[in-house]
Amino acid sequence: MNDSTQPNPAEHEGAAATPETVRLDHFLKIASAVATGGQAKLLIQSGDVTVNSEVETRRRRKLVPGDRVIAQGEEYIVETDD
Repeated sequence: MNDSTQPNPAEHEGAAATPETVRLDHFLKIASAVATGGQAKLLIQSGDVTVNSEVETRRRRKLVPGDRVIAQGEEYIVETDD
């Protein structure tokens, strides 16, 4: 079990390990889809991010394990960090 509060997105290709829930903007940074929170905000608000095949414009959207996020042409699957 991993007690670290910093998930390691490199553990799984195309997936990012997270706590049980995580905000969409934070997830994009954890998954290395964007470098900064500002970039995440702009990407989300522009309508270029989907969650489970639905366009999502709320950067504070809570993601749970199993959610599928597509950003900048890449798909990411939310996984827990344990």
